[in-house]
Amino acid sequence: MTLSLSGIVAYADETPSQWSYSDCVEYARANNISLRQSQLSEETAAISLEKARGQWQPSLDFGTNQGYSNAPWAKGNSNAYTSSYNLNASWTLWDGGRRESDIRRSQTDVERSRYASDNVMRNIRTELLSTYINILYCKETIAVNSELAEVSRAQADRARQMMESGKISLVDYQQLETQAEQDSYNVVSTTAQLNSARLQLKKLLELGIDTDIDVRPCDFTEAEVTASLPPIDESYQLALSTDALLRYNELSTEMADEDIKAARSSGYPQLSLGAGVGTGYYSNSTGGWGTQMKQGFNENIGLSVSVPIFDRKTTKTAVAQAKVNKLSSQLDTEARRIEVAQTLESWYIDMESSRMRYTAGLQSLKSAKLSDELANEKFKVGYVEPTELLQSHSAVVEAQRELLQAKYMSVLARKMVEFLRTGDITL
Repeated sequence: MTLSLSGIVAYADETPSQWSYSDCVEYARANNISLRQSQLSEETAAISLEKARGQWQPSLDFGTNQGYSNAPWAKGNSNAYTSSYNLNASWTLWDGGRRESDIRRSQTDVERSRYASDNVMRNIRTELLSTYINILYCKETIAVNSELAEVSRAQADRARQMMESGKISLVDYQQLETQAEQDSYNVVSTTAQLNSARLQLKKLLELGIDTDIDVRPCDFTEAEVTASLPPIDESYQLALSTDALLRYNELSTEMADEDIKAARSSGYPQLSLGAGVGTGYYSNSTGGWGTQMKQGFNENIGLSVSVPIFDRKTTKTAVAQAKVNKLSSQLDTEARRIEVAQTLESWYIDMESSRMRYTAGLQSLKSAKLSDELANEKFKVGYVEPTELLQSHSAVVEAQRELLQAKYMSVLARKMVEFLRTGDITL
């Protein structure tokens, strides 16, 4: 697997004006640094697998030695030139099964590293979803608050006219003016929350300071918000089958099994085959270089056996450590199963609670709006006190806030359950 930066740059140069959720996911898949680092770990695992497979191949090496010697007090020629040439090969016939264990371990590690990358991407997708939904919530809240601010501003203007004509007191007018200012502040406050959520989305996507980002609107129908979820037992089984971290821990246990086998192999005999050819030349011997090279040519072959007798507890401690690692992986797997169950149950509870709140909120908002409209009409003709008008307006504000919170919490919980079940999110 080879990673390239060209596709990343091309995608970055074509950032959309409004990002859909899928746009965010694909951009993060191509650019997120943590994900790319995890993908490099996949390459490392693949290289380790290639190295493990290479242990089955024989080794072959060539060696030569060129020397010159001087013996000042020797009789005859005091200088001599020597050279030797050797070609050696060796092959391990049996090593207690360590090579097989290393290959199986490396194959498992390659698969495990893919699940590690999948888990990184899953975390990114859930964080993107939460932030994306929060942005949608803030935008709709701004629209609602802006509408409420317009209404309260109109009421305050009407109150000022009534005060000037002597129909209400200055105190009553100031109460309505304060309400109008509070509603305007709510718009500003929610806008700040929106900007903060957009900044969080930029951080998740690792966008630069010169990049503006906005999300594409999504319409959620009442049926989508209030529809019931599938049985939790079914969702739990599906969640276990799609959870990348759970599979990662299970593969870690399989790797620990191979580590145990590899550690035990150190206590078994090892059998290796060696062979070689060689020749040499000595200048003070009879015969020329070619003659000596021919006459000195030799071949050898040998079989060696190494039987471990006492290794200062190296094998014993290695096996014990591998067993501890296996137990640790098994505990991680069990802990992850429990975590998946708890996470799923938590989203089910949030979903059911939000669904009930949303259903009740629809009725509350309907009643609050009717009361507020009636109070506003009475106020226009001077038949209602400003205090009653403020109370009805506050009831509408609270009902709107409760309904929006329930709506988007329900959507988030539903999408999280969908992701746990299928490993995918549609928005």
